[in-house]
Order: sequence, then C-alpha cells, then structure tokens
Amino acid sequence: MLIGTAWAQPAAAPAAEEPREAAAPNPDDAEGPVRPYEVTFTPTGNAQLDTAMEGVSVLRRLRESVPTSAEGLVARALQDLSNLRTALRSEGYYAGTPRVTVAGEAPDAPDLAIRLQARGPEPVPVVIAAETGPLYRISTVTTRPAVLEEDISEAGEVAGLGPGDPARAEAVNSTQETLLTRLREAGHPFASVPRREITVDHDARSMEVVYRVQPGPRARFAQPAVQGSENVDPELLRRASGVLAGEVYNPDELDRVRRDVLALGVFGTVRARIGERLDPEGRLPVTFLVAERPFRAIGGTAGYETRYGPTLRAYWEHRNLFGAAERLRIEGEVSRTTQRGVSDTGYRLSANLRQPWFAGLNATAVTDVAILRERLLAYDRDAITAGFSLERKIDPRLTLSAGIAGEIGNTSELDQDLRYTLISLPLGARFDGTDNVLDPSRGYRANLLVSPTLSLGDTHATFVRVRGTGSAYFDLSGDKGSILAVRAGVGTLAGAEAGQVPPHLRFYAGGGGSVRGYDYQSIGPRRRDQSPRGGLSLVEGSVELRQRISGPYGVAVFADAGSVGEEALSGFGDLRVGAGVGFRYATAIGPIRADVALPLSKVPGSAGFGFYVGIGQAF
Repeated sequence: MLIGTAWAQPAAAPAAEEPREAAAPNPDDAEGPVRPYEVTFTPTGNAQLDTAMEGVSVLRRLRESVPTSAEGLVARALQDLSNLRTALRSEGYYAGTPRVTVAGEAPDAPDLAIRLQARGPEPVPVVIAAETGPLYRISTVTTRPAVLEEDISEAGEVAGLGPGDPARAEAVNSTQETLLTRLREAGHPFASVPRREITVDHDARSMEVVYRVQPGPRARFAQPAVQGSENVDPELLRRASGVLAGEVYNPDELDRVRRDVLALGVFGTVRARIGERLDPEGRLPVTFLVAERPFRAIGGTAGYETRYGPTLRAYWEHRNLFGAAERLRIEGEVSRTTQRGVSDTGYRLSANLRQPWFAGLNATAVTDVAILRERLLAYDRDAITAGFSLERKIDPRLTLSAGIAGEIGNTSELDQDLRYTLISLPLGARFDGTDNVLDPSRGYRANLLVSPTLSLGDTHATFVRVRGTGSAYFDLSGDKGSILAVRAGVGTLAGAEAGQVPPHLRFYAGGGGSVRGYDYQSIGPRRRDQSPRGGLSLVEGSVELRQRISGPYGVAVFADAGSVGEEALSGFGDLRVGAGVGFRYATAIGPIRADVALPLSKVPGSAGFGFYVGIGQAF
C-alpha cells in the first residue's frame, strides 16, 4: 500500500498538497531565433479539469505575449508537465498522467530543440492532453483536537466535504473556510485553523483530511464604544450599539448592529473593530468608528404623467434636530392635472419627524402632519392630516408599526359633497429582502397596512381598509444585466358602503405605479357622467423585463393589469391590461425612467397612451 502525507497552510495553492519538485528552468532564459508554435488541448471529459489545465499552462499563457526560441519552447513544455500534474491532483486525479507533445515528440526527447530549430517557418504544433486515471475520493474529514466542548463540536461539523466526495483542492480549501466561519458563528472571535494534514492512499484511491483547529475562548460582547462622533447624544449611541452587550460573539450580529447605527442617518460611515484580546471580565471589546455626515440637506424630484401632468416635489431635511438623530423633513409638492380639460393646481405641504429610540425604547417614533389640496378626475379634496406611530425593526428585513391617525376635511364628487372626520389605528408590516433599495435585482418585498377607521361628520361609519403589495426580482443573467420583476397588489374595504366612505379611501387603478397606459384613477366603477367613482376592492399585477444594453443604458418591456370591484370581495371583474416599453438610465440615486404604455382595452374618455417620466423603477 502506498501512502503519501502532506501538510498545507490555509492559503496554500493546490500544489502544496504534494511535496514540491525541483524547480524547472526559466522557459524564457533560452536564447536563439524565435520559434512560433500553436497549442491544442485534448478534452479529458471533465470540464473543470480542462479549465484547470488551460489555466496552469505556461505554453498557452505566454504563446502570444512572450515569443521564445526552440530551447525556450522545450523548457515551457517541461514546465507544463509539472503544472499539469498539479492541475490533475487539484481535481482529484492523483494517479493521472499529463501528456505534452511538441511536433509529435515528448519534450524530453534528445536533441529536440535542434530539430525544432531546423523546421520551416510554420508554427510548431503542441498538443496537451492527460490520462486522468481513477478519481480519488475523500475517506474521512475530521477536526483535531477531536474532543471539544459541545458548542464548538457542533460548529466544527465540516460543511461541503464528506466521505465519497471527489478529493478536489477547491473543496478542501473552501471547507476550511466554512469550518472557520462556523467556529466564529459559535462565539469564538479568535478561532483559527492554522494548518491541515492531508494523507493520500494510492492503493485505496482515497484522501484523509485533518483540520488542526485552535478555537480560542468563547466570548460575549462587551458594551461597545463609539468613536468619532462630536454632535450626537452619547446616550443615544450607547443605546443603539448597546444591544450587543452580553450577546455571544457572532460576526453577523456585529454587522447588523453596525448597520443599525448607520441607519440612524447621522453618519456617513460606520466601521466595527473588535479587540485583540478579551477584557478583564472575559468579554470582547468592540469599537464603532463613525464619521458624521452633513446634518442638513435639500433636494427635489420631478415626474410627469400623461393627462395627470407634471408633479414637482422639494424638501428640506435636518438629520440631527435636537442632537439625538431626530430627522425632520419638510416637503412641498405641487401638481397639475388636465383630466378635466382645465388647469387645476394641487398642493401638499407636510412635515415628518422621526425619533429613534423614542423614550428609551428600541423603536422609532414617527410624527406626520400635512395640509393638502387635491383636484383629481374622481374627486376634489381639501384636508388636514396628522399621525403618530411607533416602528420597530424586528430584524434587518422586517419592520412592524402601529399608531393612530386623524384627518379633517371635505370632498366633492359629482353627486355628493362630504365633510368628514376620520380616526384610524393603522397597523403595518414591511419586509424587504432585496439586494438594493433603489434598483433591486434579486429578492422580494412585501407591505401590508391594516387600518380600522371610524368616520364621523356627514356620514357615520366604521370600516377596515386593508392594502397589501408584494414584488419579486430575478437576476436571469447572473450579472444583473437581465432582471425579471413581478408585482402583485390587493386591497379590500369592509364594513361600509361605498357612499359612506370618503372617496380618497376607496380603491382606484390606472396610471404610473398602477396600470400604465390608462389615465390616473380611470379603472373601476363609474358615475353616470363616466367619471371614476372608486370601489371597495382592488387587484393589480405587473410583469417587467429590465435589460441592460450598455453601461448605464437599459430598456424595459412590461405588462400591467388591474381591476377595481364594487364590493369588498369582488374578484377579477372588468380586468384592464396595459403594455409598453421603457428607457432606463442608471444613476447613483436610482435609474431615470421613461415609459410609454398603451391600453389594450380603452376606457371611455381616456387617452390612447400613457407617458411616464420619473426617478426610480416603477416598482
């Protein structure tokens, strides 16, 4: 029985799995006239091995960039024999034999260089092949020391490599990294795998792998320190970072809290640094290094939609209003609509205040106040709104909210003027598992808002309004060049008749962000003059293919559909579908979007197409 043993450091290349051979002569030291050559690889039947062989071949890599002589060509061929043997072993073929022929002869043939130099000017044919032999497989994978405390033992279960698997160097290397990750996730910040021991049994055609583990102590986080902040309340930072204190060390948890500190909005960068040793209490010191960003900002956006006209928004923001990362945002909006054939101006002036760690709680208080005027095809509305809610981030992707909201206003429709007072208790859930907030390419999102509402004034009613949306994103090409995006939305309003509900709370469909190609609010039940009346249920859906063309330029093709029903559960009655194409230009703040859409079945009185311009994807 033939057994070979080798030791390899964690970052060693596959060649370190076997004893090193004597260094080959530099293939480009030889002097003499240049001897051109051509290289052909004979497939082995294993695509990964073929790729590995091409990757290590000096003959292939230097053929065009570094011309050589006949002697240099022979030297390269001899070096390739060694490199190819390494490639075979890296893929588990320890009994494999590399083959290189130069003009049909072995590279170690006597006086080969002289015969090559005597050939005519045509390139010398070089053929690279290999006899793979049997594939060696893993027999055992263990960690030493073998007896560890229970939590380390569980973490030390090696993932990705087991008995019967091919003895590939990449798998051995990646498994070592997985083992190290498992140890750290089990609470060992100073864990290391300083070396591994590999034994190859040529008779059994197998490999035994032993990872030498140094787990180090299991630790809990100390109270983190925050350095670099000059204008933010230290008590707020202690609370925001202090959720780590006492928790078992975990790099993912450390990064989550780092992102939570960044999400306060007052820092441009936040870096986490752990100590090199435990403190006297046996806890792991942590320091967050922060850099404050400008606290004041102004900005604006603009959009355009056919028939609805342009919309202009501007805002002013202070991100550290009282010194504890309170963010005040004052926003103004002006919109014009030509749906009635006359120019009417709508406006909205709002203030939003967000207070993290409100009253010492791990929650954000959100206060909203707004004054607005709407002049739409379906109704006119003048109102004052106010709301207060608490938001709690359950994990990095899921946020829950609950609050109270009020509104005083009046609306005008064709057949009804309504003065109302609304009191509601909105309950919300928001999930975002996408890879990019502004321009997602994979993952999914979901939003749900349930609002029990009491309506007072000209009508008295109690009802529940439910609105849910979800979207998913698929990277078809793997490089974010082709993205398939799908969206679905549903809504229902239960407990009251449509006439008892203020018109702005009823459901409508059509327009940008809904069913493109149709006028804003044009889909759904209508009055006798064919103006939209709104309904008590909503179903919407969209499919969009986003294709990058070159650099920041891209296009999109899409189809939207929507239906609004007169009852709270009315299904898919009078479903309307729109389709179109769009242009995208990527920027740092999201893509600039321009879409043109056509209705596949026109609504009376609506335009024959829709044109939409804005910043950000449609969904």
